[in-house]
Amino acid sequence: MSTSTATTSGIQIDVDCRFVAEESVPSEGRWFFAYQITISNLSERTVQLVSREWVITNADGKVETVRGPGVVGHQPVLRPNEGFQYVSGCPLDSAFGEMRGTYQMIREDGEPFEVSIAPFVLIDPQALN
Repeated sequence: MSTSTATTSGIQIDVDCRFVAEESVPSEGRWFFAYQITISNLSERTVQLVSREWVITNADGKVETVRGPGVVGHQPVLRPNEGFQYVSGCPLDSAFGEMRGTYQMIREDGEPFEVSIAPFVLIDPQALN
């Protein structure tokens, strides 16, 4: 399992990532990783997550960027001291790689801002042997 934590403008993003062997077929060049994200509003203002951008890099240095509205079909509104948690996944064509990203958010007064998601490692534990 790999983890990362980043706090931007009072919004903390914690990531726990794990390899999912039952969804992976290494002999066919397919690895699958699941990650749990916890978004915590440590600020004094209500915010809403509007969209996301992920940058996924495989073992060969190939970069894929994924953008979209919200997360897992939600655009959560977080009041001060509230959080939102979700689980998603990432297919990869190599045994290891890295993900990092940003959330685009708005404050209750309509002011947009960006929150960083610190890099975390995608790795098949068998690849270490």
